[in-house]
Amino acid sequence: MPTAFDFSAVDIDGREVPLSNYAGHVLLVVNVASRCGFTPQYTGLQALWREHRDRGLVVLGFPCDQFGHQEPGDEAEIAAFCSLDYGVDFPMFSKVDVNGAGTHPLWAWLKAEKGGLLGFDAIKWNFTKFLVGRDGRVNARYAPTQSPDAIAPDIASALG
Repeated sequence: MPTAFDFSAVDIDGREVPLSNYAGHVLLVVNVASRCGFTPQYTGLQALWREHRDRGLVVLGFPCDQFGHQEPGDEAEIAAFCSLDYGVDFPMFSKVDVNGAGTHPLWAWLKAEKGGLLGFDAIKWNFTKFLVGRDGRVNARYAPTQSPDAIAPDIASALG
């Protein structure tokens, strides 16, 4: 059975990153966008990262332009926006598709591991979040409407 640590992704700077680099950590994997009503969640995601990274949390941001063209920029523009507007310094990756024929393999696996409501596995919008335990298995899936603050207790529990 694969785990999250069996995948890789291209980071925001164009380098291939094996997720095995994060083996033994708790991951919060999020599809993000710069022009979304949920974009202010970057503040909460950064706060979680800052508060819990020393205990083993890694927030992984995956820009996605599949919902209302809310991530139109290139990787350099996305990186600048995240850094300048929200002080993001958690790992960010290149744009990915989270639905459809071009779905990134990590996202296909995440959806297969934790389907959505009523058996609808597709990602419905930006800022869908997956909490992955230290064992690389998906612990939970959160809707875009669930704020980073709301899932903090689950993160604390996963961290032990």
